[in-house]
Amino acid sequence: MRARYDHPMAVCSRPLPIALSFAMLLLSSCAKRHHATAAVPAAPPPSPQIQSVEMGLASWYGYPYHGRPAADGEIYDMENLTAAHRTLPFGTHVRVTNLTNQKTVDVRIIDRGPFIDGRIIDLSHAAAQAIDLIGPGVAQVRLEILSLAEIPPADNWYAVQAGAFADKSRAERLRDLLERDYGPARLVMRAGSPTIWRVVVGSVPTEDAANDLARRIREKAGNAFVVRLDSRATIAQAPSDAATAQ
Repeated sequence: MRARYDHPMAVCSRPLPIALSFAMLLLSSCAKRHHATAAVPAAPPPSPQIQSVEMGLASWYGYPYHGRPAADGEIYDMENLTAAHRTLPFGTHVRVTNLTNQKTVDVRIIDRGPFIDGRIIDLSHAAAQAIDLIGPGVAQVRLEILSLAEIPPADNWYAVQAGAFADKSRAERLRDLLERDYGPARLVMRAGSPTIWRVVVGSVPTEDAANDLARRIREKAGNAFVVRLDSRATIAQAPSDAATAQ
């Protein structure tokens, strides 16, 4: 009997299942602890999802608009990272890349403009500084929408700007000409030095309809682009509109 228990294989034959069970238990415990530890750190925030891209010219504006109400009603501070766009909803965040140097800046849309054909965004002084736009004044840029603000139903209307004049009488003549063929038109004053009188035509519920109207107006006036009509912008500009209504 002693010979059976003294054999090396015989000595190991009983503890082996226990050792294996213990080892498996340890491995299982480690695996569980590792899984729990991996789940603790918060996931990094996702990269901003690009919803649309626009290419064109950017400009910037400061005085005399600094300290005055922007189209969304807040006071424009040219040292904040904000911008004006003709159709994007207020509160939309946009990344602007200067294509001449690849510098970028993220801005929030609070105003309407630019009201010059061929330009797609007007940056604040601070935003323009961030991408070296101050010196040249204009540059080719790429706009990437980072977050698109919700659009209240009352703000989901579009019109067409057919002209902008420092001479009010010229603006009135164009308004009268276009109103006969394309429906209601009005003058909107843009205070500045000099004051600019914008001729705005129509009120349609989709951007596609506004683009079609712009195409038809362009055949007669030679200059037309789509702008958004905003309830907040209308309230903010009410004194100007009341003074210029004919």
